[in-house]
Amino acid sequence: MATLIAPSNHSPQEDAEALRKAFEGWGTDENTVIVILGHRTVYQRQQIRRVYEEIYQEDLVKRLESEIKGDFEKAVYRWILEPADRDAVLANVAIKSGKNYNVIVEIATILSPEELLAVRRAYLNRYKHSLEEDVAAHTSGHLRQLLVGLVTAFRHVGDEINPKLAQSEAEILHDAVKEKKGSYEETIRVLITRSRTQLVATFNHYREIHGTSISKKLVGEGSDEFQRALYTAIRAINDPIKYYEKVVRNAIKKVGTDEDALTRVVVSRAEKDLKIISEVYYKRNSVLLEHAIAKEISGDYKKFLLTLLGKED
Repeated sequence: MATLIAPSNHSPQEDAEALRKAFEGWGTDENTVIVILGHRTVYQRQQIRRVYEEIYQEDLVKRLESEIKGDFEKAVYRWILEPADRDAVLANVAIKSGKNYNVIVEIATILSPEELLAVRRAYLNRYKHSLEEDVAAHTSGHLRQLLVGLVTAFRHVGDEINPKLAQSEAEILHDAVKEKKGSYEETIRVLITRSRTQLVATFNHYREIHGTSISKKLVGEGSDEFQRALYTAIRAINDPIKYYEKVVRNAIKKVGTDEDALTRVVVSRAEKDLKIISEVYYKRNSVLLEHAIAKEISGDYKKFLLTLLGKED
């Protein structure tokens, strides 16, 4: 369930004109930017971009980048892009930073096969080389195998489960936890080839046999990048909602909020399932997500995220 509140009928021309007006004079009228863009669907936002460019002969995204700053600008920029283009940008930033491979894993495991394909197309279009090429160039070893495998996968979507396979592959995962020689290649094969439904059956079987979830066993004090990526993949495949709740919780809990992670979840899920993520957050933390966010951030950035959450400041 989405949190975005948008009008069913709007005039892209009126919106474009109001935004242009907001950019004129001594400083930007940020409130108008929030009120308009924070209440428009992805289709409506693309209409506004198109009409704005037709009337004023300039790219609205570039204009916004020059008008607003900081975390507010980053959030608005990511919001105004089409989802596949946004994920292409997020993936590129993650690759370049060299430390945020969980974002690549998140995109590759949570999106549908068609959505992931659209991201790969958008990435190629924007950066003139493929997502898998860039991932491979910045990683090595098992981490490279896993990430390239995930971003190039086109998973079967269906409810069929093979219980025997779930049983045998739960043991393959167990070997990986025990760091048995050669077990990582097999674990990667399982994670990049099986359907989500089959994998969830495998994870459930692991829990029944070993009395704990596999993700709990994977990450400890000395875990490396590969193990952390494996952990993210398993959590994101197993329960995307709980996964996102934890991303948000960690972003808020951090000493100095992790604005990038917070923005990523709010912006990418506001038209999908942010309402459910908020409910899960409340159940786990006994605090409304909008209150937790409002306490940690401020200014126009705060107003904008709360608007996307369907809560006015």
